[in-house]
Amino acid sequence: MTRHARTHPAPRQWTLVGLVAAGLGIALAAVALAVPRGPATPVGAIRPVSSASPDAPTPTPSPTADPDAAFTILAAGDVLPHLPVIGSARTSSGSYDFAPLLDPLGTWVRGADLALCHLEVPVAPHGAKPSGYPMFASPAEIAQGLADGGWDGCSTASNHSVDRGFAGVAATLDALDAAALGHVGTARSAWEQSQPQLYVLERAGQRLTVAHLAATYGTNGMPVDADKPWSVDLLDTARLVAQAQAARSAGADLVVASVHCCVEYVTEPTARQTEVAQALADSGVVDLLIGHHAHVPQPVARLEGGPGGDGMWVAYGLGNMLSNQDAECCVAGTESGLLLTAHVTSTGAFPARGIPSGPARVTGVEWTPTTVDRGSGHRLHALIDIPEGTSTLSASEVATRAERVRAAAGTGASERTDPTTPTGPEPLVVIRTDVA
Repeated sequence: MTRHARTHPAPRQWTLVGLVAAGLGIALAAVALAVPRGPATPVGAIRPVSSASPDAPTPTPSPTADPDAAFTILAAGDVLPHLPVIGSARTSSGSYDFAPLLDPLGTWVRGADLALCHLEVPVAPHGAKPSGYPMFASPAEIAQGLADGGWDGCSTASNHSVDRGFAGVAATLDALDAAALGHVGTARSAWEQSQPQLYVLERAGQRLTVAHLAATYGTNGMPVDADKPWSVDLLDTARLVAQAQAARSAGADLVVASVHCCVEYVTEPTARQTEVAQALADSGVVDLLIGHHAHVPQPVARLEGGPGGDGMWVAYGLGNMLSNQDAECCVAGTESGLLLTAHVTSTGAFPARGIPSGPARVTGVEWTPTTVDRGSGHRLHALIDIPEGTSTLSASEVATRAERVRAAAGTGASERTDPTTPTGPEPLVVIRTDVA
């Protein structure tokens, strides 16, 4: 089953108020979050009248457990629309359409149960023109393009978050809301900042809630408005852990953290990256760490610790998803990135023995190399899909890029060579709207 692109916001977006009204009981921080699982299977049932002889023995059914719930989370590298990328999306009418750029990757994105992108740049405020490096501003159409491409939400905390000031922060989140996409890492109010982005998935009779958090190491020296310190989540490991603990205590089944840090154009994780990753693993409250900012792929590894002591997977850096970078401008590797596929399982309940369902755990991850074909108008591809190259990208260059990504990703996780298939309906996106 292929998940349809999201073009109609209403059916898949839920506000906290709407969830409470629907009986899901969600809120967090200023409003206490609690997303209950689906109703437990009854221990017994009324036995139907049997036509068998009254003297015949009645067989005793063997108690069975409910099926496990499973789903996948997909994450990708930086969405960094430089001016040439924006030019490729410009239509003859003067509007912007990012679908031709994103569509070649669509099968992979729509095959995931929950797809999380990283929008590194702000949307241009009303009346402002799009711009590229060093002060980015993307057309608002980037949000709808991502939604139509199958993405469910984005992290927005980056060193470019305030390139267009608070007006850019607000314009970005407004555009994501209009496209029915979740978002976390920047905020329009202190209340909004206090909320994780929540996604609710119904699987095998369980209602599973994923909390997404995000933070950035800085803003390139650009000032965050003094009266709006909450508008950008700056990296503080202890605070990130506290946010994850609050989300779990309030009912989240899984916590994903996106961290934008630390040094660009290096494959090996920095000491700061490994320090943050191990601290989050040691906390026991973060299930998956997704790294951004290096603009080149970095290793994928499993660290000791994690929830229940079962370990925590970290992708130190997913490289670039969409950009105008390559060896000509920057360094080799900037033209490529990783699609990270995380597999989540929550054990089924065993009602006859009084065992509830869960807990949800990331049971493994895989990665797939991607690239931007600049010559064909910044089309995105999984490198596994174009072994013979394209009209503007030779087969030998495709092979070189793929091997470069493989060397960077390392051997901690396996390469995935085919898209996943959705295991159930689309996730519900809980809108972080101030309901106070």
